[in-house]
Amino acid sequence: MLLTAAAGFYLGAHGRVDLLLLANTLIGTALVAGGTNAWNQIRERDVDARMARTRQRPLPSGRLTPRAAIWFASAITALGVVYLGATVNLITAALAALTFASYVLLYTPLKRKTSLNTLVGAVPGALPIVGGWTAAGGDLGPAVAALFWILFLWQLPHFLALAWIYREDYRRGGLAMLSVGDADGRHTGRMVLLYATALLPVSLLPTLLGVTGGVYFFGALALGLAYAGASIAMTRAVTTPRAWRVFLVSIVYLPVLLTLMVLDKVVA
Repeated sequence: MLLTAAAGFYLGAHGRVDLLLLANTLIGTALVAGGTNAWNQIRERDVDARMARTRQRPLPSGRLTPRAAIWFASAITALGVVYLGATVNLITAALAALTFASYVLLYTPLKRKTSLNTLVGAVPGALPIVGGWTAAGGDLGPAVAALFWILFLWQLPHFLALAWIYREDYRRGGLAMLSVGDADGRHTGRMVLLYATALLPVSLLPTLLGVTGGVYFFGALALGLAYAGASIAMTRAVTTPRAWRVFLVSIVYLPVLLTLMVLDKVVA
């Protein structure tokens, strides 16, 4: 979240980057992100206790009481939103509050009810780059919308691959992930390829909208082809190694893409 917020800030800045403003943006974003994560663990402590990959977290393991966690999570979330409002601007503070609300109040409870939770969860995951953009004074328009949709679409193959790898854990936790009800994984594989393919043209928009140059365009094209290429194998037969491949490609894809954006920003 901090990486995408920082990239959004640089891309949205006009002229010289205000380092103090960037620092304030990242401090406030970190506080809200931490509070959001903490509240998610508070609301899912029963689920976390049933899952092997999460049962050692502070709440299910008993190292922290729910009361202490609630005080901590509430304090840093509120502090983060107020801090952004006081040191950055009210739009960025509102976006941070929206990130928290959409994650904790929508995504977290939906994970127990419908596999569509992944689409909802991609919204708060894509908002920090918008917050970084507005923090630097960037206008809400087509350019930042393109950045939002890049982050939104990137997350879906990334998370669907992870959900396939840990599908038994999610089943034990009682979470309604697509992979839990997908016996052979073919539906999961098709969705992974669909979202990776949709990401490819969207990732080229920053150049077409005048935010980045040609280096970014061809770099994004190569990265998108690699992401989609790794996803194709999951439509033939879904195996854990193939899911890991998609996940690892996604981990490389995002920082490289953001780096290309920053290095090839068109300076007005």
